Amino acid sequence: MHSFIYLASQSPRRQEILRQMGVRFEMLLPSPGEDNESIETPLPQEKARTYVERVTLAKSAAALSRWEKSGLPWAPILCADTTVSLPNHPNGEILGKPVDVADATRILTMLSGKMHEVLSSVAVTVSPNEKPIQLVQISQVQFADLLIEQIDAYIASAEPFGKAGAYGIQGLGGSFIPSIQGSYSGIMGLPIYETKLLLDRAQVSSL
Repeated sequence: MHSFIYLASQSPRRQEILRQMGVRFEMLLPSPGEDNESIETPLPQEKARTYVERVTLAKSAAALSRWEKSGLPWAPILCADTTVSLPNHPNGEILGKPVDVADATRILTMLSGKMHEVLSSVAVTVSPNEKPIQLVQISQVQFADLLIEQIDAYIASAEPFGKAGAYGIQGLGGSFIPSIQGSYSGIMGLPIYETKLLLDRAQVSSL
């Protein structure tokens, strides 16, 4: 059994969820020279599920390389990626993190009044010589009809930035969501059920 894991994510929400699960973790974060933006850039015509699976495995490979250079003792490595999607929408198959105010306005306007999907992929590298094991959780989220004044006020709070789909369900953005079908923790960025399945397979103990 492993008494802890390495978390290769800077997301405070993922850290919070692991603590909720009673899982001990150490951070294994990217160095300043690593190019994370290129990893997260969608490929032409890429579907949302393919995207989150590819990005999570790319993050896993980068994290394993980081561990190999670190001199740290081995423990399973957890990586995750979350994206928001309006399936088959010409401009909304993958709605990532907004780059500026105009982009946040565009994304939130697209989501207004619509049902969209939130896809969270989790991968655990069980040993340095094995491919990561991976699961994807997909939730459906209904968004309320938003007035432009609501969108502007929300963007002014700065919450949309750094979040896929330009909103955070655990924050002010939760007030725009009348219903979900799926996993609340998955929408936050780390689905508890799927994560526990993977950690059990990796023989990670919890508190």
